[in-house]
Amino acid sequence: MTIAKPGPTPVPLTEPFWAAARRGELLLQRCRSCGHHQHYPRMLCTRCWCRELDWVPSAGKGRVWTFTVVHRPGHPAWSDDVPYALAIVELDEGPRLLTNVVGLDPADVTVGLPVVARFTEHGDSTIVQFGPEYS
Repeated sequence: MTIAKPGPTPVPLTEPFWAAARRGELLLQRCRSCGHHQHYPRMLCTRCWCRELDWVPSAGKGRVWTFTVVHRPGHPAWSDDVPYALAIVELDEGPRLLTNVVGLDPADVTVGLPVVARFTEHGDSTIVQFGPEYS
């Protein structure tokens, strides 16, 4: 019996992010007042509380800020995928994203590893993952 992997549930606030991912683009929110980039999407700037936020493209480049290698998944649908690297990636623009690192053995993931965004179809949506910059 195959168990379907849970996916994102877009809501009006996050829909621009998921629509961009389907196009192979990573978007971040940027405050019109102070220029702060942020992720995850919110109704106001986390730095100055301004409510005027735009969606802007990210270069999709960053570095692994921290990670763990998962050997026992939190959901049975990922049982066939272990081990995998679950990471927080700090983008060049500043925000940190919870994601996973693909394209290399999880044992080879290191803090500071340069990574770039990868877009993977997942049912009706596309998820953002990161892989080594050189692959």
